[in-house]
Amino acid sequence: MTASCNVVVLISGSGSNLQALIDSCGPDNPLRISAVISNRADAYGLKRAAAAGIPTQTLDHKLFADRESFDRALIESIDGFGAELVVLAGFMRILSSGFVRHYAGRLLNIHPSLLPKFKGLHTHQRALDAGESEHGCSVHFVTEELDGGPVVVQAVLPITSSDSAENLAQRVHTLEHRIYPLAVRWFAEGRLRLGRSAVELDGQPLPACGQQIRN
Repeated sequence: MTASCNVVVLISGSGSNLQALIDSCGPDNPLRISAVISNRADAYGLKRAAAAGIPTQTLDHKLFADRESFDRALIESIDGFGAELVVLAGFMRILSSGFVRHYAGRLLNIHPSLLPKFKGLHTHQRALDAGESEHGCSVHFVTEELDGGPVVVQAVLPITSSDSAENLAQRVHTLEHRIYPLAVRWFAEGRLRLGRSAVELDGQPLPACGQQIRN
């Protein structure tokens, strides 16, 4: 059995992707969620973590003078839990360059679009407005470019004529719950790494779009 991999999950809200990660834990998965940290004390995800017996911590960004001082305190907390991987699961903070560099190659995020398309917010409506035939979500390594890090895996679905931004969001959210635990497990198993020129899975470079799963 592979040694466990300590993962710290950062959240700001309901934590549905956190729940998917919790549900993926088991004796055959080296993933070990060592802590869940939120910048909001009222984040429902903290209750999900507590119900699963996972330590939680709240670090209110409003109590810090600036982003850099908050991020320094956040780094101290994360490293105190022995994190080998940091997972952003609805963490609604733009991270400083220093934070991103500190966790280079071991910081993952999920974004509700087929990157590099539709970085930022309101991705589902923007995909509809652009007349896209496909949409989906992407797990990527975080770099200093917002939503611009190398892609690990994407889940792709067709856009139908009956889709609205609301139901498209629901469909994509379901896919997020599938591919985020998959990517985190690959990392925990030592199969996934950020190489010098590309994301590597099992020692082989992945294409720019990562591994694609079509639905």
